[in-house]
Amino acid sequence: MKKIFLGMMVCLLFISGVCAKPKKNVKADLEKTKFTIGHLNSTAHLLAFVAQEEGFFKEEGLSATLLQFASASELAAGLESGKLDVAFIGSVPSITFQSNGRDLTIFGGAMTNGHGYVIKKQFTGGKDNLGVEILKGRNVASVKNSVQDAELLLLLRNAGIKVGKGADEVNIVYFDSQKDAYAALQNSSIDAASAYSPYTSLAKGQGYNVVYYCSDVPALENQPCCRQVAYTPALNASPKSYKAFERALIKAYKFSQENRAKTIKDVKKYIDIDPDYINTEVYGGFSSSVPDPDKQGTINLKNTIVELGYTKDYDIEKGFNTSVYKEALESLIAENPKDKIYAELKAHFDKYE
Repeated sequence: MKKIFLGMMVCLLFISGVCAKPKKNVKADLEKTKFTIGHLNSTAHLLAFVAQEEGFFKEEGLSATLLQFASASELAAGLESGKLDVAFIGSVPSITFQSNGRDLTIFGGAMTNGHGYVIKKQFTGGKDNLGVEILKGRNVASVKNSVQDAELLLLLRNAGIKVGKGADEVNIVYFDSQKDAYAALQNSSIDAASAYSPYTSLAKGQGYNVVYYCSDVPALENQPCCRQVAYTPALNASPKSYKAFERALIKAYKFSQENRAKTIKDVKKYIDIDPDYINTEVYGGFSSSVPDPDKQGTINLKNTIVELGYTKDYDIEKGFNTSVYKEALESLIAENPKDKIYAELKAHFDKYE
């Protein structure tokens, strides 16, 4: 009996070995597997952090390296030089770079809203959300060619407030990066500063007050901020690899919606601040990190900054690719047809493509 039993086990093992499906080599179909991703010192770029820490890049056959940069200009230069394959760049600089003829393509999203301005409490009586009127007669640190700057100019125009050094005007002092603009608050000559995630939470923790969150201003509702950007020839040369990258980010978004504690831990590895600040910035309702390219929102923003005279008009269609995201999302839905988060992403994409 023992010999018969052993014989049956050997046969079963042999059959299972023959019938088992070979594990798919996801790298085999990719044009390239090494991907270098540029990001800023911002919790807004959590999709890349989560995709790396939770192994989603690896699942998609990519060997990813994440590099932090100080400004949009550095990120764009990294793409053009081949140092970077993808960069998370603010929507306004992405648009102005394209307007100036730089061969960059927007193909996905990274964050919506998540920025505003902060001010020293001596001007507010310790109150938040007093609006741009509180900036009259103040020196305000900002970053040229940024969504924060464009938004401020729009709100000042809507409020009938001019830029200048008068008592009823706002004097904008420009710095090279958000980090530098925020640090300028330490100077007695600077009264307020722009702030994107997580600088607003850091500012509140250090005793400053919020002038406004863009998410609370109707004129700035659902404002697309950082976009996924690639050098156009690189994107065209490796469509399968960029689709794999996008699949990893979509998986990361799903994970961030279902695993708050672990997402905060993943973000902290790259943005080393108090976890409570990360929680506020990511889950506090001031921003959302979604991979959707949000084409219509970005086009609306382009039209707004052209109207402001921020940049010249151009055909944004030539620098916009929605097929990478669409194909990546559809492939994940095909694999997970009952997933509610993927279905919600598809509904949003279909509405705003």
